[in-house]
Amino acid sequence: MAQVQRMSRLLIKTLRDDPADAETLNHKLLVRAGYVRRTAAGIWTWLPLGKKVLENITRVVREEMDAIGGQEVLLPALLPKEPYEASGRYDEYGDLLFRLKDRKGSEYLLGPTHEEIFTQVVKDMCSSYKDLPVILYQIQTKYRDEARPRAGVLRGREFQMKDSYSFDTTDEGLVEAYQAHRAAYIRIFDRLGLDHRIVSAVSGAMGGSASEEFLAPAPAGEDTFVDCPDCDYAANTEAVTYKAAPADGSATAPVEELDTPDTPTIETLAAHLGVPASATLKNLLVKVDGEIVAVGVPGDREVDLGKLGEHLAPAVVELVTAEDFVGRPDLVRGYVGPQGLEKVRYIADPRVAPGTAWITGANKEGKHAKNVVAGRDFEVDDHLDVVVVQPGDPCPNCGAGLRVDRAIEIGHIFQLGRKYADIFSLDVLGQQGRPVRVTMGSYGIGVSRAVAALAEQTADDKGLCWPREIAPADVHVVAAGKALQTELALDVSEKLGAAGVRVLVDDRPGISPGVKFTDSELIGVPQILVAGRRSAEGVLELKDRRTGEREELTVDEAIARLTARS
Repeated sequence: MAQVQRMSRLLIKTLRDDPADAETLNHKLLVRAGYVRRTAAGIWTWLPLGKKVLENITRVVREEMDAIGGQEVLLPALLPKEPYEASGRYDEYGDLLFRLKDRKGSEYLLGPTHEEIFTQVVKDMCSSYKDLPVILYQIQTKYRDEARPRAGVLRGREFQMKDSYSFDTTDEGLVEAYQAHRAAYIRIFDRLGLDHRIVSAVSGAMGGSASEEFLAPAPAGEDTFVDCPDCDYAANTEAVTYKAAPADGSATAPVEELDTPDTPTIETLAAHLGVPASATLKNLLVKVDGEIVAVGVPGDREVDLGKLGEHLAPAVVELVTAEDFVGRPDLVRGYVGPQGLEKVRYIADPRVAPGTAWITGANKEGKHAKNVVAGRDFEVDDHLDVVVVQPGDPCPNCGAGLRVDRAIEIGHIFQLGRKYADIFSLDVLGQQGRPVRVTMGSYGIGVSRAVAALAEQTADDKGLCWPREIAPADVHVVAAGKALQTELALDVSEKLGAAGVRVLVDDRPGISPGVKFTDSELIGVPQILVAGRRSAEGVLELKDRRTGEREELTVDEAIARLTARS
């Protein structure tokens, strides 16, 4: 027996127009269709239809996690700060953490993620190799104080997430747990109907080594990724690497100083000299934990500050300001060159390879220098891949031109290794009677983000269009308006419900057929069954929401058809 939800009793209010502050498709449609309601910036109320979708996604995630031996727990969201101070993440997360004090002055935070707490749970409860391996997971609300919440439920200050953690005594066991999660994630996203890509990624504040993201391509996505048309390479742009062979700079003429007044930018310099921007060397000054660092890239490329930050984490990276040039005559704004820099760490992109020659700043106002050779006239302290990836950049595997696209991150899996086990001394007694340090994996799925991603990928110009697995109902029955039609709609709805079909029936009085039809397409249930002009004959119209295909069926035929699909 499945639920029959009558819209005359449903807490729902549909809107004809997009919310004024909505920019993305999921934000517009989830609000208009009555799935969510904004409570405050980045904070959302899930209304009955939205809660059903959220729970359906949760059910799929739970089933697949249980299938790989995961054990569900529920940890608190209100957490003491001490474990996060021990890991260093209390400071690393910075303003993203919600911090608070209780009446006694003790400090707490609202959990952004739970590696530290899970590690402590296992430390308290597992003492022998016989207690491992174990996979623990939870589906819970997380909190991050986003500076600019946007895109509806896609980027909120609180959000639903499944996070799981594996604990093993061997590296081989970690790899096995990682692969089990990877396969489970593929099954989850396939069942949800999400088009997704698995890409190489960086670990960031999570720590660890191997890391992959599951991305749902969508214009509203905040992640950019690349893939190769000629091989299976795919990666988040922050994880893309580039290798440049050293050049032979032995025949390059000595450094020559050029008079270049009023050319503090690459554009003005290239125009003044009549050279392509790619012949110049751009030097961006940043502060890394307060220390000025120069970053060199070809003049036709931009520095990816996110990528730079990932390379230098947990250090804080920020741009220099005018005040930072005060008292530094060696740093001439707009005319910085790597040759002759004093007490400044110099990081360069791999494209600034040994032997390559450049036109760059001469460290004098209105002056540049040409024939400046890497490795001859200046040294690079660290080569780091820090440029913004562009379409056509070479694939690291095969050299073909890469494609660049936008996507929503819906899952991320990490081989954390022993980072947190080392911090909290997580050991168990091994088979040889000696302590063994435990190794961990961390695996996340954005449950509420999956709702937004599905809305982005599956909606059309009429509204939402949910895959059956996660739709709030199997069929949306519409009573076109008259008493006879409403009676038939309710009767067939009860019969469908008794047969196990989830039904949403629009029996609202005083609502025109046109509004009901529009709402049925906006709400996006996969099948729409209309009790309309042939109701007196016992004939209904069944419409496929996605394809628009229609056919007339008797009540018995409609019930048989829909029951077969449930």
